Amino acid sequence: MKIAVITSKFNQEITEKLKSGALEILKANNIDVLAIDVPGAVEIPITAQRVAKSKQVDAIIALGAVIRGETTHYDYVCEMVSQGCLRVSLDFDIPVIFGVLTTENEAQAYDRLGGAHGHKGKESAECAIELHKTLLQFTPDIGSTNQRVTS
Repeated sequence: MKIAVITSKFNQEITEKLKSGALEILKANNIDVLAIDVPGAVEIPITAQRVAKSKQVDAIIALGAVIRGETTHYDYVCEMVSQGCLRVSLDFDIPVIFGVLTTENEAQAYDRLGGAHGHKGKESAECAIELHKTLLQFTPDIGSTNQRVTS
């Protein structure tokens, strides 16, 4: 199993902790990792799309931190990243785990790095592993003798 971890460098103090948590879980489960850093959260979907097209990984984890500011920029970024990740997942039939924090302030982000709300980097890695195993149940075996019967 190989998983790509795409991490935004924007709000790097937070995103590096997300990535460290995810990598800790993946390494503990002997998962091969392709780690990719991108400038900001908006760049995650295009990178995820290229990774998905390459068919080199079984799942993708998107990690970032979008923290509300004084303008509506936050709303646009959150929408672009969430819809972009969803589109990649459905268009390429690959799990894209949304581990992008979307918080009102930095304190809420830090609460999601091992605080009151768990560690979202670790949870994203656990989700990727579990979802990959779940979806394998619905992947037809190549060369299977089972035939779909239609009436």
